Order: sequence, then structure tokens, then C-alpha cells
Amino acid sequence: MKKYHIIDNCKYLIISILIIVCDQILKRYIIDNFKLGQSREIIPGLLSFTYLRNTGAAWNLLAGKMNLFYLISILALIVVIYYLFSLKYSHRIFKFGLAMVLGGIVGNFIDRLIFKYVIDMFDLDFINFNIFNLADCAITFGVIFIFYYFVFLVEKEN
Repeated sequence: MKKYHIIDNCKYLIISILIIVCDQILKRYIIDNFKLGQSREIIPGLLSFTYLRNTGAAWNLLAGKMNLFYLISILALIVVIYYLFSLKYSHRIFKFGLAMVLGGIVGNFIDRLIFKYVIDMFDLDFINFNIFNLADCAITFGVIFIFYYFVFLVEKEN
């Protein structure tokens, strides 16, 4: 049982690693091919890539508070890894959500460690919304999966 549990969790770590790698590759592409503030339409009327640097959190909240973001990231990583390897929670929806959140946290944490800001690029042309990155998407969708698990599935599992 324990050996299976570890092997089973490896697939979720692979998901996290894939998110991190894709996030970092896309950010490297943006750095290498865009000037800061430059925008290019990708899907007309829907999506553009716009190169921005974000020193804060979502909506640039707490801009420049890097030490706070380091602390929050480390604490979040500890919590996510604990639950990912917890025997109590084994549902694949919950684990998948955790894997996405883990990948997103690490993706943005790498930026903060290297650059002291996060690289953002996704610009939704059809709505006035903040520019974001792949790591942000992973965190958002991961939280949705976790929320779905706790609202609709947790009682069925127990």
C-alpha cells in the first residue's frame, strides 16, 4: 500500500514538473522575443501576449514585498506537498488540483528568486482583466479542482 502510494503520487509530481517547465519555457520565449510592454495579438479579439513584469501578487497587490512572497511561497509549498503525500486525501481530483497549484507556485517562485518579479504575458483582449501567466492559470484551475473536491466529493469519499 505504501509503495503504491508513493508511485501514485509520482504522476502528480510529473504534472507539477510539466507545468513548471512549460511556464518557464513560455516566459523565456517572452523575454527573448518581446520588449517590455510590447504586445502581439495571438488570437484576434481574444488573446494577446503582452510582456509585463509584476513585482506584486494578483492585480499587483503588495508590489515589491518580495520577502513576504518568499515566505508565502515556502509556506504554501509545505502545505501543498504535505497534502499531496497525505494518506488521508487520495482522490485523484484533489491530487490533480494540488499538482497544478504546486507547479504554479514553483513557476512563479522561480521568477521571484531569479528576477525579483514575475513575468506575465497572457492578455485577454475581450475583457479588461489583468495580464497573467501560465503559473497563475495552473494555480487558479488547481484551486478550482480542490474546491470542487471539498464541495462535491469529500463526503462521498469518507
